[in-house]
Amino acid sequence: MADDQARETDPEPGDPAAGPEVDAPEVPGDPVAAAVLERFPAVVYRESHGQPVVYVPRAAWRAVGAFLREEQQFTMLLDVCAVDHLLAPERVRVDGVAPERFEVVANLLSHPRNRRLRMICEIPAGDPSLDSLAPVFAGAVAPERETYDLFGIEFNGHPDLTRILMPDDWVGFPLRKDDAPGAVPVRFKGDPAPR
Repeated sequence: MADDQARETDPEPGDPAAGPEVDAPEVPGDPVAAAVLERFPAVVYRESHGQPVVYVPRAAWRAVGAFLREEQQFTMLLDVCAVDHLLAPERVRVDGVAPERFEVVANLLSHPRNRRLRMICEIPAGDPSLDSLAPVFAGAVAPERETYDLFGIEFNGHPDLTRILMPDDWVGFPLRKDDAPGAVPVRFKGDPAPR
């Protein structure tokens, strides 16, 4: 029968002859990530190196942090840092996340639940700003200042957004990929003069 012949030639799912498969959004295996997605539908979940990661829109950054602290028992913000993807053509693309030049990354820890969670927010080069997590996590004050100092990302609502590593009169942000590297001679201990 013609119908039987068609079935024999149709490729099986997963067979390379079937063509490219469309990636379905990842379903969180982590209950905390699932709770975040339920409360904030615009958040995108991804697992990276065995750790749950949530990509958070800028408008929801502080609200997601407050939800994690108040309702999910994330009592400690371990770190806030940034990534400049200006020169990263091989950057990992996440379905549902519009890539921007900068990413701000916050790593959180829940002692009562023995869990970690990474929050990532895409930050455009034209408006490098984001709501501060300092009103929610006191431990965000210093790392947000460092991120501001080195990348120029402003944290709205931060109690003391000033330089922390660079001199106050420093011009530019040294970890941006378009900052002029090596423009300032560096003296090393025991070196009689810069070269």
